[in-house]
Amino acid sequence: MTKSRDSFSIADLAAEFSVTPRAIRFYEDKGLITPARDGMRRIYSPRDRVRLMLILRGKRLGFSLKEIQEIIDLYDAEPTGEAQLRRLITTCQTSRAALRQQMEDIRITIDEIEAVEAQCRQALLEGPRSRKAVG
Repeated sequence: MTKSRDSFSIADLAAEFSVTPRAIRFYEDKGLITPARDGMRRIYSPRDRVRLMLILRGKRLGFSLKEIQEIIDLYDAEPTGEAQLRRLITTCQTSRAALRQQMEDIRITIDEIEAVEAQCRQALLEGPRSRKAVG
């Protein structure tokens, strides 16, 4: 059974999410998380922890920091989460379309590489005269 906590240090969050303290400070600088301070020490709330979890999930999904900020801001504005979920669906659809296009671009590039490789192999088989035309 885990004990719930009401605050976390930057080291706690860095260890939990396998990120560097520098990465957490970067997200803070971008306004994505806003820890309280006790002098120079940052004190992260459970809310900050959840926000960091959402930021990291968004990054894994390929979302930009701007998109992540918009999704988080929607939750802050409307705690029911409906607007946030609708925005997340749209962002997922956009991201999926971009990834599918990248997959197609990669497939085309692989086909081109295979064609050049085949030409090179054929040129080696045919001898020096055919090598001038490869490429």
